[in-house]
This record gives sequence, structure tokens and C-alpha cells, in this order.
Amino acid sequence: MSNSPRKAIGNYEIRRELAQGGMGIVYLATQPALERDVVIKSLRRGLADDPSLEKRFQREAQAAAAIHHQNTVAVYDCFAWRGEHFIVQEYVAGEDLAAILRIVRRIEPRIAGMIALEIARGLEEVHARTVVHRDLKPGNILIGRAGEVKIADFGIALERQKSALTQVGHAVGTPGYMSPEQHRGERADPRSDVFSFGVLLYEMLTGTLPFQRSDEADEADEADEADEGEPSLIQQIEAGHYVPARRLTPGIPRSQSALIRRCLYARPKRRIQSATGIRRAIERSIGRLTPAECRSEIAAWLWERGVFVAEGNETEVIRPPESRRALRHPVRAAAFAAASAAVLAGVGLVQVGGFPLPEAMPVAGEPLARVRFQIDPATEVRIDGGPALRVPAGDAVDLAPGSHHVSFRHPELGTSEQRIVVVRGEERTLEPIYASRSEQP
Repeated sequence: MSNSPRKAIGNYEIRRELAQGGMGIVYLATQPALERDVVIKSLRRGLADDPSLEKRFQREAQAAAAIHHQNTVAVYDCFAWRGEHFIVQEYVAGEDLAAILRIVRRIEPRIAGMIALEIARGLEEVHARTVVHRDLKPGNILIGRAGEVKIADFGIALERQKSALTQVGHAVGTPGYMSPEQHRGERADPRSDVFSFGVLLYEMLTGTLPFQRSDEADEADEADEADEGEPSLIQQIEAGHYVPARRLTPGIPRSQSALIRRCLYARPKRRIQSATGIRRAIERSIGRLTPAECRSEIAAWLWERGVFVAEGNETEVIRPPESRRALRHPVRAAAFAAASAAVLAGVGLVQVGGFPLPEAMPVAGEPLARVRFQIDPATEVRIDGGPALRVPAGDAVDLAPGSHHVSFRHPELGTSEQRIVVVRGEERTLEPIYASRSEQP
């Protein structure tokens, strides 16, 4: 390969080199015909002579190209040009999660939950296409400047309906994130990705890995440590020896800690059995947020912490003032105040704005009803005479089955009151009815 900068690869104009790795070089390029930026990954000359590496390179393109989902990186093309092999894929302007964690160290629970929700959505589609990713880790999760979350790098993905290129008995993946069956060189299935997801969520919330070597030793050194009584990485994983996330980072919701635990069981049969199960668990914790709602909050949080900086004429992403106030300490304070009032009054208010309330409430463990509000951001909501709450758009309040009094107060439109009766598992949306319906927010 020439040392001079490339100007073009096939029909693509090269803008700059993004990275180099063992497999080849990654370029940022432009596709003039469609006027869009793309990423081009090359397979180094010489490596293409290795049939297994060439097949792996082609398999990455084929596996990713079969998946069409907003939470996975799209593959546009795979071709050979002047004796070299290339993959053309979607360009995500942003950072990978590994780089983000180096900047912020850890991610607050609500935002981590949204990122996890988007990953779970992408993983659902990956598994639905009978593909196992086998290398979920922060470096393979891309987060764009607009808050989009995408799973990348299907280089070692396994299509369950086809034979694996990796021989049984050979471990494939990244050690700190691999399931125990991957460490043993056994065939992976979707539950292997579930395990890696649990590691990834733990790292987002705590800034560290649940299972890790005592140093950066290689496998031989690790074996020596094991002989001296220090458990090896695989021994830690098999035994489930890790510090609970809530001990490292107080304030993590119990629901997220429980989700991590259910993902990290050594035995696949004990884990959550699917990405769908993960998604549903997260939605029970933070609400059934739309992808647009997730992108908005993720982007605002990252921009506020300086992960992204405006370039040229780019507009900085800033959370609206009402949303910022609602999603930070005032809602948390209101939530705990509501919890105290609810305990004293016997009211079944369990969750506000994604923040779980104390478990000692009378309705703990009872199936709940979920209520959302179609209201102007300035509207205050009171439930059963409790404190005034500002409920962000898209967030839900979980109520115990039964009768509840809900009042709305808007600084300009006045007040509105409703008596509702909810049943277990019900979901509904409430809208205040003011004196003049034409004046509704």
C-alpha cells in the first residue's frame, strides 16, 4: 500500500484516515452520488491471502447488511478494488462508549438506562436475524452527537444457522466482556450477548468492570496467580464474584442492579433469556420512552458534560430549561417527598420520572398501572393530595390498582381535577380539561 494519502477508493472520495488496526485502515469518505459521508474499512494486503480472515471480513459485511435497524450500524457495500477488499458502512458522527466513559468515568442511572434501552432494541433485531454479536463492549457501541446509539463491528458475529468459522475450543471475544461459555470456547447463543450486556451496563453505572484480572497480566501470569490463591478471570465469572454495582455507586436503582445480576449468572439458563426480556425490564424501570426521547436526553447529557463541542456553525444541543429542572434534583426530591407522603397516607405511588421510590411501601411487588400525562411543561400535577410534581413529557407515574385523585394546575389555564380508577397492568394517558377546552395546553 502506498504511503501517500489516498484520494479515492472506487467511487468514494477519501476525506481522512480515522484509524488503523490489525485488520486494516478505516477511512472517512464521501459518496458523491448520494452526497453522504461513509466509513470505509479496508482489509490489509496480505491478510486477504488468508482464507479465514477474508471470510471473516466478508461475514462482517453480510451479517451487518442483513440487519436493518436504527440501533445498528448500517452496511452499504462490500467490494474488491485493485486487489484490496473494502466494506462501506454508515458514518456515525460522535464517539464510541469507551471514549465517553474515559471522559465522564460513569453515567448517571437514567441516562445509562436510556443507552441500555437503545442497545437492547438493537440487540433484539440482531437476534431476530439469528445473529449473535459475540463482542458487545463499549468500543463497539457508537453514540452520535444527536444522541443516537448504534451497535457496531460484527467482525466475529455468529450466524446460528450457519457453521462457525471459529473452531470449537477456541475462545472468541474480549475477555472482560465474554460469557463463561465463550471463555470455554463453546458455541455462543443470544444469552452470551445477554451476559456481555450485563457487563456493559455495570461498567456504565460504576466506571469499572465486574470481573477483571488483578493486573494486566497475560494468561500465563493469570494461571500463576490462580495457583497462589488469586482467582482467575474465568474463576471469578464462574463463581459470580463481583462487587454489587450499588455498593460501588450508591444511588443506582435496585431495578438496574437486579437487571445486572440477572444478566451475569454463569449458567445461561438462569440469565434473562432474550434481549426482549432486557428491554422490558428497562422499560419497567425508566418508562416506555420513544427512541426520539432517548436520543434527546442522551445528547443533552453528553453535551452538558463536554463530551461533544460545537464545531463551525453547528448548534450545541441543550436541554430545555423545563426539562433540565424536571429531570434533576427537583424531581428526585419531589419523588422522595411523594414517597414519604404516600407511605403515611397509604397511597400506592411507586415511581415518578424514572426514579424508583422506597420499597417499604404497602404495594411493593403488586402489579401496577402506568399513567402518562399529556400536559404543558409548566403544569403541576398532584396525586391523591401529595406534593406538586413536574412530570417530564414521556415519563410515567406508576400507581397501585384502585381509585386516585389527580389534579392539574397551570399558571395561565387554571386548575383541573379528575378521579380515576385503574386496574392492574393498565396503561393510560391523562389530559387535563380546563374551563375552556380551546385553551388547553
